[in-house]
Amino acid sequence: MDAVLLASPAIVAVAAQSVASVEDRVTLPQLRVLVMIASRGPQNLASVAAGLGVHASNGTRMCDKLVNAGLLHRSDDPTDRRNLVLQLTPPGRQLVESMTEYRRAAIANVLAKVPAQLRSDLVPALLAFAGGAGEIPASEAWALGWTTEQPVSTHRHTHSSSTV
Repeated sequence: MDAVLLASPAIVAVAAQSVASVEDRVTLPQLRVLVMIASRGPQNLASVAAGLGVHASNGTRMCDKLVNAGLLHRSDDPTDRRNLVLQLTPPGRQLVESMTEYRRAAIANVLAKVPAQLRSDLVPALLAFAGGAGEIPASEAWALGWTTEQPVSTHRHTHSSSTV
């Protein structure tokens, strides 16, 4: 457990920096909505509110802002017209993908400094850790971006708030 605590500042820093890369476009709660829909697929308003742990009216207001910003598309549920379905628009998907790519590049930069044998040992340990936390989304967009078969990229990722 001490090793996890020792590594946690670096993990938190990568996550925080990736969120900061899109903070000029969305709030953190709005980003959570976009990530939820990106990882789970189209959702109704009740599912979004429940996933965020907020009242339905708060979830609705948040989604309305994302629809108005062109990041979410709202449509009638074809199977139940009483429900609305929310899905990412291409700009919404691009925002999530840019944050994910920022995170992937930052992780790759850290892992490039880890010996290859230790990197391959990390894969099952990190997957088990994520599984224990209940944090392994089905979406390919949230894959770690590396496996025991793939070398870690050593290119450097630069960040500019106007381009990320």
